[in-house]
Amino acid sequence: MAYRETEHTRARKANTRQRLLHAARDLVAGQGFAAATAVAVAERSGVAAGTIYRHFPNKPELVAEVFRYATEHEVAQVAAASESRNVGDAYALRLARAVAVFARRALQGPQLAYALIAEPVDPRVEQERLRYRMAYADIFEDLIRDGIASGEFAAQDAAISAAALVGLLSEALIGPLFPGQAKTNSANELPQMAARAAMTNDEQQQLIQQLCALSLRALGSAEANSIAEDVSYEHQR
Repeated sequence: MAYRETEHTRARKANTRQRLLHAARDLVAGQGFAAATAVAVAERSGVAAGTIYRHFPNKPELVAEVFRYATEHEVAQVAAASESRNVGDAYALRLARAVAVFARRALQGPQLAYALIAEPVDPRVEQERLRYRMAYADIFEDLIRDGIASGEFAAQDAAISAAALVGLLSEALIGPLFPGQAKTNSANELPQMAARAAMTNDEQQQLIQQLCALSLRALGSAEANSIAEDVSYEHQR
């Protein structure tokens, strides 16, 4: 008789897989994808190292799944920020909120953001990075298209502008997030953490405001500066 998994067995496997992904994400958020070794993930999740290979055949597959696991949450946060909060919210306002959340979350979790945006990775993971960028572009494209229809943005190809906006934000944030930009104070201090510490809250707010304003100006918004200023401080209210 062929073996059939019970509901309990399937639930236990799903729970173990979730623990592995969560542990691997925490490692990436602290030290980048290079830290997500089988031994480290097993130790952090409290399972035997061999257990990992029952769920992921090799490290590239594990890292690719971790990438998906981490990016789904990040994309969901930006998508939520793009939704209308009040009847009549302008599309420019909603897009600025999405940009602000994208930038703010990157600055608050610099190592994870750098890993997702720019850390050198296996080609298998690079495919997931492309999907990640496309997911953001889809959110922006809908807002840009509706903003054009409402007269808030200049006439343009919404798909091209959305892809360009994702590239703009990613490139603009690499500087503040990139490990090589900082000098460490000790051999044990992570360079990227030193870079993050060097940026004050006011400097972060200024950067977020500049990115919002730049994004809106690029799309032809006549109220780019005022919207950007309002949105950059909304989370403090």
